[in-house]
Amino acid sequence: MIAGGALLLPAQAFAQEAPDGTDAFGFEPYVAVGGGYDVYDRNEEIRDLGIDDTTEGALITGTVGANVPLGPLFVGAEGFGSYGFGDIDWEYGAAGRFGARMGETGMIFGRVGYMWVEGENNFDNDFIDTDGGPSTRDRDGVFYGIGAEMGTKDIGLGGLTGESGVRLRFGVDTFKDFESFRPNAAVVFQF
Repeated sequence: MIAGGALLLPAQAFAQEAPDGTDAFGFEPYVAVGGGYDVYDRNEEIRDLGIDDTTEGALITGTVGANVPLGPLFVGAEGFGSYGFGDIDWEYGAAGRFGARMGETGMIFGRVGYMWVEGENNFDNDFIDTDGGPSTRDRDGVFYGIGAEMGTKDIGLGGLTGESGVRLRFGVDTFKDFESFRPNAAVVFQF
């Protein structure tokens, strides 16, 4: 009797469903298109020189990623590229995601990754940066973020998209020890 129950335990664990009724385990690729706004604080080393090194601008972002559901939880990875306006030319990077699935199509998540920022390199004042070279608005480093995704069905628009896997994504990221805060939003298309 105990041996039979032990054999059923793994089968029951894999038979679970996620909150949205889909299989508890699988592979869910997606693409997303969205935008945001980034503001980077001035570099501490040159702030004392009275030079404005604030970097900011709007972004259009494309993302490609995949989630692996683990029952009511999930893990995933994604890569992104952003075209910027203002002081930012490009941003690109990759991140790992983890979180919980909620309701029929929603999820909350945290993410951590590495990002490169290419900014405009035209300052009114010429000066030397802390590495001894000409200063630029380029940056790279670790970023952290939190966010939520909601399917159209969860916000009362299920009739518009049916079962297409369209979700709305809202989040905020921070870069390099809270050097910036980047609010962002996107439309996610899951396959």
